[in-house]
Amino acid sequence: MLAFTSLASMAITPVEALADLKQRLAPDKRTAIWDVTATQQAGKWVLNGTVGTKAQKQAILAAMLKNGYSKYTDKITVLEDGIPAARKWAQVKLSIATLRTEPKHSAEIATQGIMGSPVKVLQKDGEWYRVQMADDYIAYVPESSLAFKNETQMKAWRKAKRYIVTAYDSRLVTEAHGDETVSDLVMGNILEYKTSQGGWIKLATPDGRVGWVDATDVAELSQWSQQGFSAAQIEKTARRMMGSSYLWGGTTTKVTDCSGLTKVSYLSNGIILQRDASQQALTGKIMKKGTDWRQYETGDLLFFGNEKTGRVTHVGIYLRDGKYIHCSGQVKINSLIPTASDYPYLYSPLSASRIKGMVGTKGIVALKNHPWYF
Repeated sequence: MLAFTSLASMAITPVEALADLKQRLAPDKRTAIWDVTATQQAGKWVLNGTVGTKAQKQAILAAMLKNGYSKYTDKITVLEDGIPAARKWAQVKLSIATLRTEPKHSAEIATQGIMGSPVKVLQKDGEWYRVQMADDYIAYVPESSLAFKNETQMKAWRKAKRYIVTAYDSRLVTEAHGDETVSDLVMGNILEYKTSQGGWIKLATPDGRVGWVDATDVAELSQWSQQGFSAAQIEKTARRMMGSSYLWGGTTTKVTDCSGLTKVSYLSNGIILQRDASQQALTGKIMKKGTDWRQYETGDLLFFGNEKTGRVTHVGIYLRDGKYIHCSGQVKINSLIPTASDYPYLYSPLSASRIKGMVGTKGIVALKNHPWYF
């Protein structure tokens, strides 16, 4: 005779349900806001805390019903509910904006955003806004760095003709062939098209400033985004940054950290990587520690860190012949071969990840397929 388990006996407590949901939906505090607890008061469950999005809260409430808890007190705050419709979205309006771990200028730099990058606004804290980037990273940015948009304006921007800066750096100037600057520009900046004449293109920044840029410094975004995977393009960008200074949290062609270098290099090929080295190490086709360097291909990401704990703290881009480029103090090239003169004081890679052939898998997004851009 078969034994059947009742639905009630399979149910889990709200505490267990929250733990399961957090592991599945918000395992990384760098990319999700989730601070919710379940406690019993006078025999009734009470849900307290904060989540970033409506979808997260809906998942929690659905889990309560699934496990037989229809009567409970809901005290969960959804951060994005506190943002008015006119400010649900924003775009970075500066060539480079600095985002921090806390809403103050003295806080640690978390990452950088570049002109035209869309961000989802989650919370207002004085003059600071807590935003989520296209790579899912969450950090605080000053209001002065953003141009706010509503959903209709963002939809219009996605359909508009836009140009992306492909030069290492450039300038938006007041008139063609002129020298008065409207804004500096760096690789990856996105501006809206206005008109063109004689080898110059008139573009607008997200906050409406208008100027001209040399046509050789930019490319039409929809066409540019169709490029295929190119290890040569990734290497070219990384080498162009040789000698650049290290800045913790840097992710631009001006200054960068180790994972910032990989992000910038891959973005030049139309690919959005995760922000930190430890996140990037969980993406792509992973090759474990001990892989012979002769099996690496140009463009593979090499991850270094603590040999005992396996914690990833550094990343570089493999070139060829045992060489890799990375940012440690400055952007430079070193060797994986212990007998080489440019072998650094680093252990062999803890792992490596191949991005080639893996675009579209978790944590590796083609810009052309990202719904915030197109």
